[in-house]
Amino acid sequence: MSENKEQTGLTLTQHIRLEQRAFASATGEFSGLLHEILVAGKIISREINTAGLEAELVLGVAGTTNVHGEEVQKLDEYSNNTIIQLLQRCGHLAIMGSEENEEPIHIPEQYGTGKYVLLMDPLDGSSNIDVNVSIGTIFSIYKKVSPGEKGSVEDLLQPGNQQVAAGYIIYGSSTVFVYTAGNGVHGFTLDPSVGEFLLSHPDMKIPNKGTIYSVNEGNFNLWSEGQKKYVEYLRESDKATGRPYKARYIGSFVSDFHRTLLKGGIFMYPADEKAPNGKLRLGYECAPMAFIAEQAGGKASTGKESAMDIKADKLHQRIPLYIGSTEDVEMAEKFLAED
Repeated sequence: MSENKEQTGLTLTQHIRLEQRAFASATGEFSGLLHEILVAGKIISREINTAGLEAELVLGVAGTTNVHGEEVQKLDEYSNNTIIQLLQRCGHLAIMGSEENEEPIHIPEQYGTGKYVLLMDPLDGSSNIDVNVSIGTIFSIYKKVSPGEKGSVEDLLQPGNQQVAAGYIIYGSSTVFVYTAGNGVHGFTLDPSVGEFLLSHPDMKIPNKGTIYSVNEGNFNLWSEGQKKYVEYLRESDKATGRPYKARYIGSFVSDFHRTLLKGGIFMYPADEKAPNGKLRLGYECAPMAFIAEQAGGKASTGKESAMDIKADKLHQRIPLYIGSTEDVEMAEKFLAED
């Protein structure tokens, strides 16, 4: 029987358990944590898929702003609260960090303290909710490293190369759960008829070189000379190097990255005059996607160093990001070196 036939109908929960068996010291905590995340994903997916029918309740702004000064969407708030409420009760976490919360989220004593740490962007791309563009949930998991029973901010500031697992759930024409636990990248599509995520994209790989670049060119005049020259290089015609590249930019990071993972190429959110440190957040956007990219054979960089090697100074730290096919990211680094 072929490997593909053996994997037919394999659920996400079964896949997680099979991976866990490879570790003699496995206790089931990690599997339990991932299971709670997938349950949260199902709940959020249901809410998003019915948003058009309950527009007044779930679409639009909530009337508040988050730590970044951004208007909080109603579904942002709902997704954040859903994940926090579900996961703080699971008993596997020591502390959490969220894009929507200025401070770390401590686990109430009655739920016990686990050995894992969770960072999350509960609903990435939420500004696109009202126009029905794909959005997603991004998560990153570490082991607790601080002394004592309770988690601390130290646990949330670890470099990406210390991640135990990372993943995202993209809510689009279908709901897809993509994750890595350091043994390749695997994608699962939600079958609403049975309520299960089923393996649909085993052992995902990014092409070594792509034909697509993704960046907000509205910021062109704010970029460095190296960044401008790189994008101009990608636009030029040269059959020998596969140029010009096609421009594709959705403005929802999880959607742009998902396309890059499947099709290859490069996604960029560079530093510019308005955002000298970039816009994307290291802990719950860049680091988890960098882990996925590297596990799929790609690369993630700030343009000068590996995104996986940076230790954060603060919970909501931002960095520039270049992520995708290895050759394309390395070419970007060459142009940026001119700066």
